[in-house]
Amino acid sequence: METLAMHISNGIIDGPVAAVFAALALAVLTFCVLRGRRDLDDRLAPMAGLVAAFIFAVQMLNFPIFTAGVSGHLLGGALAALLVGPWVGALCVAVVLVVQALVFGDGGVAMLGLNITNMALLGTAAAYLLIALLLRVLPRTPAGLGVTAFVSALVSVVVASQGFVLEYWLGGTTDLGGNLAGLSGTMAGVHLLIGVGEGLITATTVVTVAKVRPDLVYALRALKPAVPAPAVPVAGGAR
Repeated sequence: METLAMHISNGIIDGPVAAVFAALALAVLTFCVLRGRRDLDDRLAPMAGLVAAFIFAVQMLNFPIFTAGVSGHLLGGALAALLVGPWVGALCVAVVLVVQALVFGDGGVAMLGLNITNMALLGTAAAYLLIALLLRVLPRTPAGLGVTAFVSALVSVVVASQGFVLEYWLGGTTDLGGNLAGLSGTMAGVHLLIGVGEGLITATTVVTVAKVRPDLVYALRALKPAVPAPAVPVAGGAR
């Protein structure tokens, strides 16, 4: 079960595939830097630092998944996307992953591009796409925001886990005997349970911030509610 960890260790994926994803991660993060500069202001810049510090601290806390014999922790993609947006959010998660790999040995340094791709890029992107959809459908109340945070966080974790499945299919160092579907199902099942914990942490944090300072929640500012089309008067009728 150790090989199912989202923080991929050195040697699980071969070198060429790891190098390709490292280049991909670097290119996408460069784009995030360029795009994120448009969003940064006196409010978002300090918030980004707080989000990165919070994700780093909470990732130190593991919660057990008894049915799978493993433990999980916050990935943070949905939380970052909600509070500071997808571009800056991806950078926040990537910074946390770099520090964890270089300082704490959590995830192999050679696999850093893979881990960033899965957790910082895929996870944050999937979360924000769902956030953008749900905030246009659900009411912008604490309950609606909580549901949005929970669902987007849960789905983002499962999507990130399937990124690992793709990478293992491309360059896994252990032969699965063609049982890629089994690996995908196991990863999805385990991370669905982890996603429940992620969803609860994300929903609780975001709703708490929104109740105190709704202006600090990027998604509420950037994603405007749909404006209904103006009514068209009937020809010849009363105005």
